[in-house]
Amino acid sequence: MKKELAVATWNRKEHFQFFSRFEEPFFSLVTNVDATAAYKKVKTVGGSFYLYYLYQSLAAVNTIENFRYRIEEDKVFCYDTIHASPTVLRDDTTFGFSFFEFQADFKNFAEGANRAIEKIKALSGLGLNENTGRLDVIHYSAIPWVSFTSLSHARSFTYKDSVPKITFGKYFWEQDKLWLPVSLTVHHGLMDGYHVGEFFKKFQDLLNE
Repeated sequence: MKKELAVATWNRKEHFQFFSRFEEPFFSLVTNVDATAAYKKVKTVGGSFYLYYLYQSLAAVNTIENFRYRIEEDKVFCYDTIHASPTVLRDDTTFGFSFFEFQADFKNFAEGANRAIEKIKALSGLGLNENTGRLDVIHYSAIPWVSFTSLSHARSFTYKDSVPKITFGKYFWEQDKLWLPVSLTVHHGLMDGYHVGEFFKKFQDLLNE
């Protein structure tokens, strides 16, 4: 479900109109998050560390209204729930796009995600479909071979995109802490650095639980 925002009375009206005229309205930030507690928890109970931190990042997204905003035909809509559309690596080193439905319970989320992963691994090509083309998603990717400090995305400027993008890098240990590189790319017409800061704070809080 979604509802339209009243842009005319929105306190971000001028910000939205200003940045929406840009050829490149997205801005990005890369930082390392402390995933020590999350890693130890997952390794104790078993399961996928990748799916766990992806799940917690998606849970953080859903607590921040601006991350649920999307632009559709110059109008702004707020979705009730945001899901994940990650890339899935195959054995032949190609990847396909997938869809993970957000579930409040991690076990249910992981079960659905694993089914989606197996489905994409059995296919060839990009695996584009109605779900991967949805707007109520975060575009996720992972580069587990590199602990990056900067990242850029391939972008088609003729396509009016407003979907946030989150990329995870290779985690590393430093002074008994496990650090996970995270790149976040968002539309400046829909949010600012404040909201990005709120996301990383909430994400860190969830990883620490």
